[in-house]
Amino acid sequence: MNESFERLLQRAEQLITRIEAVLPQPLAAPADWHASVAWRYRRRGSGHGVLEPVRHVAALRLEELREIDAQKEKIERNTKQFVEGLPANNVLLTGARGTGKSSLIKACLNEYAPQGLRLIEVDKADLTDLPDIVDVVSGRPEKFIIFCDDLSFEEGEAGYKALKSILDGSVAAATPNVLIYATSNRRHLLPEYMTENLTYTHTEDGEVHPGEVVEEKISLSERFGLWVSFYPFSQNEYLTIVGQWLRSLGVGADAIEAARAESLVWALERGSRSGRVAYQFARDYAGRHHG
Repeated sequence: MNESFERLLQRAEQLITRIEAVLPQPLAAPADWHASVAWRYRRRGSGHGVLEPVRHVAALRLEELREIDAQKEKIERNTKQFVEGLPANNVLLTGARGTGKSSLIKACLNEYAPQGLRLIEVDKADLTDLPDIVDVVSGRPEKFIIFCDDLSFEEGEAGYKALKSILDGSVAAATPNVLIYATSNRRHLLPEYMTENLTYTHTEDGEVHPGEVVEEKISLSERFGLWVSFYPFSQNEYLTIVGQWLRSLGVGADAIEAARAESLVWALERGSRSGRVAYQFARDYAGRHHG
């Protein structure tokens, strides 16, 4: 009888061990916080979340980003306040694609990493795990930017409510060493439809009141304390950015001048005069004219 009981107990323990192996585990801190200044949050197939170090951080510098001086001043000032322990805001960067939104955040990381700034990139699909991430870093001496790139939501997505809760002032969001920086092509982060204009109401004196649908769609973006807008570049601004990237790649002044017409054709073929297009042209041109 005792042997049968012991075998049953042993099988039960084995079963429990197998179940525990597939259950989601609490997010653990990295073994070495000095492995990188940037981290990616990844959820494994079993549901386990991990912080993976970024081995090769993009070597962007603030002085390399041209024609976005007003936006750069706002983001750098807010980041500097944050690193120095002063009040600072969560940031939403919105506007045209390829205009430097993500690059500006990465350049700020490189600028202030020596003073303890760190970055954790989180995909939209993993935003429901934000409270766990904040808990892991809350006791660290570093300052952490949680970075959500190209953020937008469809109706009913779980990440929308999770992010809204964090920005709303929950206990976790009050952590003084964590801010959220997000980029988006949509200012209000949710799709907007013409039919929603029908929910607007008017008082007798003409005052306009948005309906509940519209209020809900603007409520998330309003929870970011700092909004920074980016705009498409003019032709002259685009050429200035092309010249900056060519110089950084070692191209001489005469060759930069000769590349102007070709860079405009490159932009025309892609239907955009963005900073990203300028960077891509500069790499192609510098590679073809090397030596």
